[in-house]
Amino acid sequence: MDNSFLNHHRLSDRIFFALQLAIEQKDAQIADFLVRALEQAMTRNSGGGEFVERRDFPPEIETILSRLRDIKKSQ
Repeated sequence: MDNSFLNHHRLSDRIFFALQLAIEQKDAQIADFLVRALEQAMTRNSGGGEFVERRDFPPEIETILSRLRDIKKSQ
């Protein structure tokens, strides 16, 4: 696992690192909470009340989300 995220000051980087740990530990429930927190951290202060997020997640986040889906299927 790449610990370079700990050197960043953005909240979303640290949440992503925690999400990686939850996935490695196969803790789907905590991972779900962290995914929601990550989404909020990445999109807060974007647009107004009617704002709809249209960006895709970066590839490393898509990979983690895919791993989470795999964990959920196996449980």
